[in-house]
Amino acid sequence: MLRSPIIVTVGHSDHGKTSLLDRIRGTAVTKQEPGALTQHTGASYVPLSVIEKFSGKQLQKFDIKLEVPGLLFIDTPGHKAFIGMRRRGGAVSDLAILVVDITEGFQEQTDESLSILREFKTPFVVAATKIDKLKGWRQIANASFIDSFAQQRDDVKEDVENFVYKLVNQLAERGLNAEQFDRIENFTKQIAIVPISSVSGEGVSDLLMVLSGLAQQFLKDRLTISNIARGSVLEVKDVKGLGTTIDVILYDGKIGKGWFAVIGGNEIIATKIKALLRPRNLQELRIEKQFEAVNEVSAAAGIKISAPDLEKIVAGSPIIFVQKENEIEKAKEMVKTELSELQFEKSQDGVGIKADTLGSLEAMIKILQENDVPIRFAEVGTVNKQDVVETQNVNDRFRKVVLAFNVKVPEEIETLAKDLKIKIFRNEIIYQLIEEYKTWVEKERERELEEKLQLVTRPCELKILKGTVFRQSNPAVFGVEILRGVLKPGAALQRGQKTVDRVKEIQKESKSIMEAKKGDRVAISLENVTVGRQVKEGDTLSVVITDNMKKILKEVWSKLGEDEKEMLPNLF
Repeated sequence: MLRSPIIVTVGHSDHGKTSLLDRIRGTAVTKQEPGALTQHTGASYVPLSVIEKFSGKQLQKFDIKLEVPGLLFIDTPGHKAFIGMRRRGGAVSDLAILVVDITEGFQEQTDESLSILREFKTPFVVAATKIDKLKGWRQIANASFIDSFAQQRDDVKEDVENFVYKLVNQLAERGLNAEQFDRIENFTKQIAIVPISSVSGEGVSDLLMVLSGLAQQFLKDRLTISNIARGSVLEVKDVKGLGTTIDVILYDGKIGKGWFAVIGGNEIIATKIKALLRPRNLQELRIEKQFEAVNEVSAAAGIKISAPDLEKIVAGSPIIFVQKENEIEKAKEMVKTELSELQFEKSQDGVGIKADTLGSLEAMIKILQENDVPIRFAEVGTVNKQDVVETQNVNDRFRKVVLAFNVKVPEEIETLAKDLKIKIFRNEIIYQLIEEYKTWVEKERERELEEKLQLVTRPCELKILKGTVFRQSNPAVFGVEILRGVLKPGAALQRGQKTVDRVKEIQKESKSIMEAKKGDRVAISLENVTVGRQVKEGDTLSVVITDNMKKILKEVWSKLGEDEKEMLPNLF
């Protein structure tokens, strides 16, 4: 028995992912989203009858007889804040639609989505959206792209060809072979590009036909339902009359009312299913208010589950379902294995991270590891007192931080952190959060280097100018030219290997200055020197650099001038 293939929609924000599904469902999810951007991963089921209604002519034309019961779409948010959730979508999905605005082509988040699909080796189709926006395009409601294209003006056809081949080239630059769907000779070797309009419905029938055909032809083994029922938590919600419920994608197996759900997270729980609630066909799991109670559900499906003890469950948690109580322990071990991808090597001097979902947490761990940032703790939930107190024990001040993604930081916790000199970074976009932290570290390190640079004695070589001895002693005052490096008051000077005295003061144009650089001609004073004895006109002197100074100069090496570095050949 074949299950419905799970199809994930990914792509850049505002390129029309949810609008495309709206067209298929005949709903208006997009209009109900804040800012018209999808804010949570959702699921909706499109039955076989709807696919045949949309794509009957194309299915006949390409001689495709559908065996799959329908298509389950996971609608993923487009912006970076949800890379973790999208990644979970990519992990469980069989196929993907990479949605690209035909006029804009690849954007930053398009590439991000593509990298996730490639990481999970998810086959995909490119939906080149918004053909209705092309200048001069004549809309023909719900027509196939081929039929609609045939009725456009020649200049419009030329524009379409140019935009499609721009996408072909952009994919080729990324090492992928693509072609317009009706020109493909081998679907296993070429990626199909389907031009569509979510506004007029043009090309949507072609897209459904390509997806159904691909799933059926190349994914039969993957679509065979196994004996192990597995799912992933999309959202945790309080529902009046039901209490805490979870929205779940069931991506393998079959489950029934009264079965046990073994759910992973900060802790693994086992709970008995009280009710299985299924949204009506073509309705979106996230916003549907009318549910049908069912006794069993087969993959693939979006399902709401009512059960005890769901309060501590977090979005992104893996689930394994078992029918008998004596199977729970084995299921717990299987869930532990699934959660192993979230494991990381704990560092005493690492940053703390808090996130809203397991998927987000996973994404943050991965990005921080890629940036060689150690982690002390990583948990789902609001930043609390324990997080701040634990962070206080970190020795490295650049790691004495908590990175909070899409979670609240109570005012009293902010105050406590400030008192304990702990930095809390908060953002609703993962990459921005981590970039903010990295930028802060860079600025703080820069400031620290500048402070050290101001305090350390720097290498310098200078020459006593002839005819510029203003006083021979008590103190000796004479003119010098800085040949290399930087001279500061307090620096000890040496002639050869013999220490002469410390610089008391540096003057330029009768004003005291704090440093003199290469090329400067200045007057210096030395208290315990007599010109003609310890030093003479024309002598070359250099600054004494101790071992302790060398340690600091190593730290500020990047701030030193090339002439200074030449004077420290054996520093490293």
